[in-house]
Amino acid sequence: MKLSQLTAKPQLIEITLDDEIVMKEYGEPITFHTYDRQPLDLFMKLAQSNETNSVAVIEIVKDLILDENGNKLLSGENMLPSKILIKAINKITSILGN
Repeated sequence: MKLSQLTAKPQLIEITLDDEIVMKEYGEPITFHTYDRQPLDLFMKLAQSNETNSVAVIEIVKDLILDENGNKLLSGENMLPSKILIKAINKITSILGN
């Protein structure tokens, strides 16, 4: 297989948070979107960040948590509840790491 066969334009994908805690607290799954492929610089920043630099991780994730139109959800004064933000970060990193 040629490497060129693996290249493609990024596609917006839906991510669902539906674990027991989310279902108990919110009564329904929570969905958001991200692109299935990320620019190399953003991907490298995420890969190099770690748990001790959580501010850097959150800044990176602001570019990854999107609505169904590909617009950033975390901008200006808009933030998520901490529990949901952590779940979203974990879900994104697990998806992009595969």
